[in-house]
Amino acid sequence: MNIGPHTLSAPTVLAPLAGITHLPFRLMIKAAGCGLVCSEMVSANGLVHRSKKTTQLMDSVPEEKPLSIQLFGADPDIMAEAACMVEAAGADILDINFGCSVKKILKSGSGAALMNEPEKSKRILESVRRAIRIPLTIKIRSGWDASGRQAVEIARIAQDAGAAAVAVHPRTATQGFSGTANRQIIKAVKEALSIPVVGNGDIATAADAVAMRDQTGCDGVMIGRAALTNPWIFSQTAAMMAGKTPHTVDSSMRFDAMARYARAAVTHFGEKHACRMMRSRLGWLVKGLPNSSTFREAITHISTESEALDLIRAFLVGAQTLYQKHAR
Repeated sequence: MNIGPHTLSAPTVLAPLAGITHLPFRLMIKAAGCGLVCSEMVSANGLVHRSKKTTQLMDSVPEEKPLSIQLFGADPDIMAEAACMVEAAGADILDINFGCSVKKILKSGSGAALMNEPEKSKRILESVRRAIRIPLTIKIRSGWDASGRQAVEIARIAQDAGAAAVAVHPRTATQGFSGTANRQIIKAVKEALSIPVVGNGDIATAADAVAMRDQTGCDGVMIGRAALTNPWIFSQTAAMMAGKTPHTVDSSMRFDAMARYARAAVTHFGEKHACRMMRSRLGWLVKGLPNSSTFREAITHISTESEALDLIRAFLVGAQTLYQKHAR
């Protein structure tokens, strides 16, 4: 799949997740075979007002490229100025959020609120497109009703404004993550556009991703929540899409990923902040494994990088021993 001049190594995209898809997490996901990683949502207002915390959300390293940085905002001029800052920070792709349905975002007129305002959406897209040279993409929902009419309308506006791709999460703005994603809306958007369309929503396994592609004709898939517990879903998806058997994730792969994530988090956030964060995050990566509840309890007390690495090592050695015992 191509997005502008960028040919992705696989037709898979990491969904932007607030508070989660920071640099250390993206590096882990990239190493697990993801074709394109995306930052968490970045406030255009925060960038323009030089918020240090907001600016740090754009921290990046060459190993994760290509990188998409997602902006949210509602003012065409501010969005254009912020887009220039995103480009200057080294982003390869700029994405605009048209899908967030969190009340705070909606009250600002951003996110899914824009799907009710096609003329404003057009002004924002045209303003941003004129301001930058890197590819522009958008992420949308079905809209404010289940018909998908707004999704097709906004997607067409984006294409006409020069967008290079559109990602579609086929739930309404009022659904949040409840109910079921209507894949027929992804299909409708795909049939209406000539640029790549990326499907998103209800992908829990690689088989789900392949089914979405087959049912909708989408060019790629975007995966969010499933990546929290299985970063390798991206390489497994790529394998299945290529007609190959997905690899099995063994304990050494899991140890390496968790250890790299812990080290990267300490480097990026500092030991104190990183350890507080890892007290919950590391538990995601052992979901479903034997004795995972014991591990999750143990990591709630970590305060140093070495403590985290020792617990990871001990847990995975124990899990491997238990697996070998049962295999006999």
